[in-house]
Amino acid sequence: MHQVTIRFPSGSAFSYPIGTKVSAVTSGFGHLEWPLAAVLLNNELQPLDAAILTNCSIEPVLINSPQGAFSYRRSLCFLAAIAARELFPERDLVVAQAIGYGFYHYFEEGPASADDIRRLEAKMRELVERDVPIAMQWWSYEDAITYFRDHGQDDTLLLLELTNEPRIALNECAGFRDLYVSPLVPSTGVLSTFELLPYQEGFLLRYPSKEKPDLVPEFKDDPLLYAITTDSRKRSSVLGASSVGLLNRLSSPKKMKDYIAVAETLNNKRVAELADRVAARADKIKVVLIAGPSSSGKTTTSKKLSIQLRVLGFEPLVIGLDDYFVSRDRTPRDENGEYDFECLEALDVDYLNEQLLELFAGKDVELPSFDFKSGERKPSGHTIRMGERTILIMEGIHGLNERLTPRVPKEQKFKIYVSALTQINLDEHNRVSTTDNRLLRRMVRDNQFRGRSALETLRMWPSVQRGERLHIFPFQNEADAALNSALDYELGVLKVYAEPLLRSVKPMDPEFCEAKRLLNFLAFFAPISAQFVPQDSLLREFIGESSFKY
Repeated sequence: MHQVTIRFPSGSAFSYPIGTKVSAVTSGFGHLEWPLAAVLLNNELQPLDAAILTNCSIEPVLINSPQGAFSYRRSLCFLAAIAARELFPERDLVVAQAIGYGFYHYFEEGPASADDIRRLEAKMRELVERDVPIAMQWWSYEDAITYFRDHGQDDTLLLLELTNEPRIALNECAGFRDLYVSPLVPSTGVLSTFELLPYQEGFLLRYPSKEKPDLVPEFKDDPLLYAITTDSRKRSSVLGASSVGLLNRLSSPKKMKDYIAVAETLNNKRVAELADRVAARADKIKVVLIAGPSSSGKTTTSKKLSIQLRVLGFEPLVIGLDDYFVSRDRTPRDENGEYDFECLEALDVDYLNEQLLELFAGKDVELPSFDFKSGERKPSGHTIRMGERTILIMEGIHGLNERLTPRVPKEQKFKIYVSALTQINLDEHNRVSTTDNRLLRRMVRDNQFRGRSALETLRMWPSVQRGERLHIFPFQNEADAALNSALDYELGVLKVYAEPLLRSVKPMDPEFCEAKRLLNFLAFFAPISAQFVPQDSLLREFIGESSFKY
């Protein structure tokens, strides 16, 4: 019998019959502090019931790791879908946006009662107690089509229209099956830490942090996030494509062009409404502060808002916060000794506030210019003055933090939070991650305009997320208004640019796991040509050929 050699993190290597299941070799890891969610085989994330077919290195993926926490959370959604199908077979449970440490769920047919939620949690805990295996199965294309059709999983059925693969991977547990998107935990018994919390018309399926996998954190509400995603979901309903499968059906150029035109008009309408809100308080507002996480589209939003304010008779002036960095020798360093350009202390807050107050007093102010090569701030030679109809617009990650503009009265500020909160789902039980959407935007932009490879973007992304958790997300509810910059069609466009970049990441690279996951995710989307994207679209900030200058 043919053998494969498996190399363990300890440095030991053993031979096993080809086709051996991962679960049969995990004893080679020795004692593990936390349960296994999955493993890495040659840096590719695999479930515990995967067959080992080649020589490989193997690493454990525990539930307290980033990949393990991701699998844990997806597995909880799968568990909720199983319980809902058993208890409410005539109702469709839909997973929506993440709010804090939880995913918002709702029933398509109407609000969930307290009793519905209580029964659902009890059924989920019963499944956990039974420790039912969660298996990956290979089905023929025809059998998979028949199963999803017979069980009313229409959105999942539509996803299969894009593929002609003769076999389809499914996840199975307790007789329930769903499309395999990424590895789930090996059994329901792993999923012991969760809670269901009634919220709005549905509930939050709350999960633990990866740092403390046995504890669900204290709930902190995020009404702004719920409000903007709910509003966006209602507005997007006019597009008629709530799932990726429905989007993929818009195959003809005319249908797609019309769809994109409506999506872009909705986005522009949201910006116009923000301008109206600013105008309504123009007797007090002096500055609009725009903030949001990486690749949320802050820069294009500020440019579009400027246009809308001009339409209303105002004179917007845009100030770049990057020109207010302190000199390099005063720049704080992070725990690794690297310059921390994302912390508030990297900005000369006193100088910024001094110039703002001078502008508000009607004085001429020469704006600074920061030379990133020398690490010094210099005069720009560009002097501005505020008139009666002038409104300043400032865009940067600290815009929502009161410590950025402590000398400016609150009534003189209008704060806008921008994020790409994706509304379209793969299907009812598999959401499209907002973080993945932004990562793909960032990856394409980094390559288009900064010459960075996908590997470089993937390597720096954890640091970017760390900065967001510290400097942006804690302040998002300080905003006066919010804008969802996600365009329901954009992942089909980004796919065309991102797939070749992701394929350049090789199995020897530690980031291959993430690259492979994103490739598998993008495989569900039909490609959409960039020729249909308007030149003033926010998406052009990332793919290029925009009518705006950046």
